[in-house]
Amino acid sequence: MSDGTRNTAQPTGIDELLERVRARYERVGPQEAAAAAAEGALLVDIRYAALREADGLIPGALVVERNELEWRLDPLGSHRAPEATGHDLRIVVICNEGYASSLAVASLRQLGLHRATDLAGGFQAWRDAGLPVVT
Repeated sequence: MSDGTRNTAQPTGIDELLERVRARYERVGPQEAAAAAAEGALLVDIRYAALREADGLIPGALVVERNELEWRLDPLGSHRAPEATGHDLRIVVICNEGYASSLAVASLRQLGLHRATDLAGGFQAWRDAGLPVVT
């Protein structure tokens, strides 16, 4: 049942949403992501299986498909991955081109994972930078 009020706000398009989400944290490039991983950050590959099979994997990255991300990385969750050790964990989320990962970071930050970020340009930027990929 309606309370009689109308939402008069203009709808937000995806480009505006991405801009607002990304303004809340600092994204990293491929070299920064590799350095963060070397210092203990968790790289999380959220690409779907067909993309991983076609393009390969980043060595050492945790593969968690997007639809399971929050359940696997919430340190308080009953279905968390062993790598989800606490809210201070540095996480770099990687999708194919760096769009879905930004929205995923927003969700992780809502869970208290305040050091979560994403790889600008995604897996494609990683590969184009000549960083290791296993097929």
